[in-house]
Amino acid sequence: MKITELTKHYGELARRSLLQWSPPPTGAGLALGAYGLGAGIGHGPSRIDVHQHMIPPGYARWLASHHAADAGGRPLPAWRVQRALSAMELVGTSRAILSVSAPGTAPASDTADAQATARAVNDFGAELVKDQPDRFGFLATVPLPNLPAATREATRALDQLHAHGLILLANNRGTYLGQTGQGELFAELDARNAVVFVHPAALPGPTVPGMPPFAADFLLDTTRAAYLLVRNGITDQYPRIRFILSHAGGFVPYAAHRIAISIANDTGQTPQDVLEQLGSFYFDTALSASPATLPSLLAFAKPGHIMFGSDWPFAPQPAVQYFTSGLDAYTDADQPLHDAINHGNAAALFPG
Repeated sequence: MKITELTKHYGELARRSLLQWSPPPTGAGLALGAYGLGAGIGHGPSRIDVHQHMIPPGYARWLASHHAADAGGRPLPAWRVQRALSAMELVGTSRAILSVSAPGTAPASDTADAQATARAVNDFGAELVKDQPDRFGFLATVPLPNLPAATREATRALDQLHAHGLILLANNRGTYLGQTGQGELFAELDARNAVVFVHPAALPGPTVPGMPPFAADFLLDTTRAAYLLVRNGITDQYPRIRFILSHAGGFVPYAAHRIAISIANDTGQTPQDVLEQLGSFYFDTALSASPATLPSLLAFAKPGHIMFGSDWPFAPQPAVQYFTSGLDAYTDADQPLHDAINHGNAAALFPG
């Protein structure tokens, strides 16, 4: 399908209010036909979703008690295991790597509260994976910005709970991932060849009226963290850490050469060296498989570094199906590349 045809296709979906994340038409349930997406979704090998969220019941209550149940600009969605499995079935996902989304432990009243919350959600994730190891993996939450506490929980989760990696927010209360002084944590992760999923949070500043944070601020937040991870030498000093940037890397693929010039000017590296470090990142397709985004992402990312992501349930089912349809309809990628994005690349990063 050509770009012009894809754009027309997306325009029709948008007309049906999918980008508004409206509920299914009355009586339509969640059938694919209700969204006009056709039979393309679910084709190819079973997908591995590296960007799917869990909302443990205790964590949902904790967020409500801390007046933080609308992080990102929309209410906390309903979640339970069976709903997750049903959502996976609709788009042909065989396995999902679960994580707790923003705000993580940021609303905690103190370090002890943050530590207890991280421990609780990680124990929940470990039990869920133990019950259904063929369907789920999980990424551990840590109580940043407290570095010693975060390091302790990271090592516990990886060594004792056998977490598949960590989710680290791009910023925690205004402290950005990649800022100087975080070597204690990165050294432990590097020693374990850990996977780190970088997920955005609300920017450390006021929001703009009429613009929910997830719409654009989240993309900038991820880009800021990626910039600092490269600029401050983290990706170079700790090369065994596999960093995944959510939502196709925010603005990174599109602005990579501009970023490289800035970092090179600041650090004395060559732009080519900086681009090589930026190219070490992995990327997911959550909310990003569009005819405008995919060409830039595919042109920039290294082979094997793009993986399927949905962002469910914060991206509701209509949005998940909308972008999954966009990925399936993208014919400038051949079948082996589709298979790699949907399954093979994630299987290599998350074996088991």
